[in-house]
Amino acid sequence: MESRLRVQGQPVQPMLVTFPYGLFACATVFDLADVAGGPAFLGEVGYWTAIAALVAAALATVAGMVDLWDVRPSPTRRTMVTFNMVNAGMAGLFLLACLIRADAPQRGATGVLLATELVGLAVGAVGVRLGARLMRQFDTTHREPSSFDALDTVPAGATVEIARPTP
Repeated sequence: MESRLRVQGQPVQPMLVTFPYGLFACATVFDLADVAGGPAFLGEVGYWTAIAALVAAALATVAGMVDLWDVRPSPTRRTMVTFNMVNAGMAGLFLLACLIRADAPQRGATGVLLATELVGLAVGAVGVRLGARLMRQFDTTHREPSSFDALDTVPAGATVEIARPTP
């Protein structure tokens, strides 16, 4: 399967998926600090970080759906669908937490919201594993060498010339 959305030969969706994962993790850290007794503004920062992550998750989902469009029924397609559903589940848990906090005056976190976010991160960890599996299945042309011997790109007896500018 070749991704339809590519930048310099690399699929776009794996690049986009890293943003919501990182932002959701940051939002959880901010909320953990808020629940642990940190300054009140940390809850507000956690809320807006989660909102930014939801926007990034929506973009990654669109890229995933575009890539899924041409894939024939196969184990790879099942993995792709599962990957997208897991990412949607993670985003759904954070969306639930954001909707609950939206009407709060300071948008601070509570223990229950923090637990919801931690479950969302655990679901996201499953998505990371599935994404790694997909990258191994898709990327057959850009495989990395598996041993140090494969790194030797200069054949035996070859010379390397260094071009020096003429004065």
